[in-house]
Amino acid sequence: MKLDAATFRQLRRLAPVLDDVLNAGEVEYADQAVNLTALATLCSQLFDAYRHLHPDDTEQACLDALESR
Repeated sequence: MKLDAATFRQLRRLAPVLDDVLNAGEVEYADQAVNLTALATLCSQLFDAYRHLHPDDTEQACLDALESR
């Protein structure tokens, strides 16, 4: 699934926040928490769009992920 330019830019802008949190091992600032929420929302929207295009593959991947936990 190809990302549109706006979504790509938004992911590029938000990706460093996740990297910062992973490197620090904690959420240190309120703006990080806000940006993590924005990233989670965007990821959820991308998942929903992908699932709409590939429902069977997505269902199997979800089942596989549950089994591996």
